[in-house]
Amino acid sequence: MSETASDSRRKRSYDPEGTRRRVLDVTAAAFQSRGYQATGMHELMREAGVTGGALYHHFPTKKALGLAVIRDRVAAEVAETWIEPVRSAPDALDGIAGVFDRIAAGLRRRGAVSGCPLNNLVLELALADPDFREAMDQVFGVWRSAIAARLRADQAVGRLAEADADELAAFIVAAYSGAMAQAKAQQDAAPLEACARQLTRCLEGLRTGV
Repeated sequence: MSETASDSRRKRSYDPEGTRRRVLDVTAAAFQSRGYQATGMHELMREAGVTGGALYHHFPTKKALGLAVIRDRVAAEVAETWIEPVRSAPDALDGIAGVFDRIAAGLRRRGAVSGCPLNNLVLELALADPDFREAMDQVFGVWRSAIAARLRADQAVGRLAEADADELAAFIVAAYSGAMAQAKAQQDAAPLEACARQLTRCLEGLRTGV
């Protein structure tokens, strides 16, 4: 029996994983621009172009959707923006400085600051729900651990002086998060750029010249 045109369209449109990805993409953007509390499920259905059945099949509650955004999209953005560039840089300090420079340049080009997606959600949700707090803390933990591992690798080959890599990583992440919060408040990249300059001065004192 030959396949009808409607059967073909139905097969092409049945893409559960594609639907899930689209919902997560739309939701992550909505949380970044409006926040979790101000984003409604009906808005997300409309913006993602999905039915209620399709949305709730993947995410039975708004909380489940929020947790998926943190674990899938926010964690991936931290990895793409921070973890991979620092891992692949010639050394840790160059990688860290490069991240600050690229993000600041992007803010200058856009002329607007929406903030760090992780930090935005932490400020809104960390005290509201322990499951959200734990999910966001895990993302921070992976971020800090990756930076600390790269710092230790550079120490092992003599590029960096001995120092507590875990504390340095916490300092770097805290400096970035705080600078981004100020940049968002001012709608200007200047606080991030100032933080980058001072952080570089602090960290350069650890470089051994090897």
